[in-house]
Amino acid sequence: MKYNIQQVKDAVVIKDVQDFELPHIFECGQCFRWWREDDGSYTMTAKGKVINLCRRENSLIIHPTTLEEFHQVWYSYFDMDRDYGTIKKVLSENDPVMEKATAFGHGIRILRQDPWETLISFIISSNRGISMIQKSIEDLSLRYGTYIGEYRGRKYYDFPKPQALLNQTVEAIRLSKTGYRAKYIVDAAAVAAENQIELYQVHNLSTENARKTLLRISGVGPKVADCILLFSMDKQDAFPIDTWVKRVMEFFYVPQGIPLNQLQDYAGKRFGAYAGFAQQYLFYYARELGIGKGGQGRNF
Repeated sequence: MKYNIQQVKDAVVIKDVQDFELPHIFECGQCFRWWREDDGSYTMTAKGKVINLCRRENSLIIHPTTLEEFHQVWYSYFDMDRDYGTIKKVLSENDPVMEKATAFGHGIRILRQDPWETLISFIISSNRGISMIQKSIEDLSLRYGTYIGEYRGRKYYDFPKPQALLNQTVEAIRLSKTGYRAKYIVDAAAVAAENQIELYQVHNLSTENARKTLLRISGVGPKVADCILLFSMDKQDAFPIDTWVKRVMEFFYVPQGIPLNQLQDYAGKRFGAYAGFAQQYLFYYARELGIGKGGQGRNF
């Protein structure tokens, strides 16, 4: 992919960037360490850094950063080397549902996040809304993470490393309003810190074997495992199924009450290697419009 990228003072400006809309990216359920500022920009924490992103006309502005840091860190993190236009075209071919979903969430990109942070974030996410997930993650980071710095009057902390959570008590972790998930977080810290599972090598396995490996971790079910695979391990054929995805699939594609394993198989056959992208478009489409909430399904 070719971009017109310039350094302007302490910011990087990318002109005429396509398929990159901030609300679509940050509010599609794939990440939680972001804040929407009053000016409509988004400030986020990742890779031990804090940056702010805003759109002005056809340009994307990332501040503070340098061209070197952009190419070393953010180019990969924001999946800039992928042609999302082609993905949307392939998914939409002979599929009016995906045609509408990709148009609605046309600016979605799947971030390449840290596997450890993604693991804990989605353990925390079980049966919770985004605001509560964010509060728990931020409190854990404040208590156990490394201080990064201050930006726009807010102090930021890196996500805690496994070693920082190792040997913490369940009661201590529960102070971050993690509830019953506290035990899973403590167990996961031991798994990662003691290399019971080499978390940063799991992506080298096939999707099926990577999923089986993640399911060995307490608190990781099929949905959480597929979120980790899709959002941090480059497994674009993973298809996480939560309430919204199940609803939209039953509304448009499959009979209501279909077993999850059959729904998973159907998604894999219908969307193939792009199943993960399809999931994100469908999730955002269904949640934002309330599709399938209390309604009857229909097939195309």
